[in-house]
Amino acid sequence: MWAYENSIETTAAPEAIWRLWSDVENWGAWNGEIEKIEINGPFAAGTQILMTPPGDDPIPLVIAEAVENERFVDEARFGDLLLRTTHRIDPIGQGRIRVVYRMEITGDGADEAGPQIGPGITADWPETMAALVKTAGS
Repeated sequence: MWAYENSIETTAAPEAIWRLWSDVENWGAWNGEIEKIEINGPFAAGTQILMTPPGDDPIPLVIAEAVENERFVDEARFGDLLLRTTHRIDPIGQGRIRVVYRMEITGDGADEAGPQIGPGITADWPETMAALVKTAGS
């Protein structure tokens, strides 16, 4: 298994973060690594998302979990690999929250493939998360 986690603290309300997460068609407003994105149903477990990074092929994702104002998990399969990304809101007190993104790559070959593909996928997370909390706070 390969894993990476990044977090950022903010005074933005959990509901504001959730509104941005659940508005999938507008993720590109705060995530520069999205050229095009489509969702084929409600922001709920089982719904598919088709995300196209700039200059790349579309990546099919499935929402595995969605708990309003707390977390959502998306999954992508590439052959025997499962890329599972958890997006979480942790209350830390005094009107502050910590937004956490965690990716885990599992499956046959994950120990080799994870270090090869994971850092490229997660490289923009600090900037994306900073834009997310800035947008949520405005």
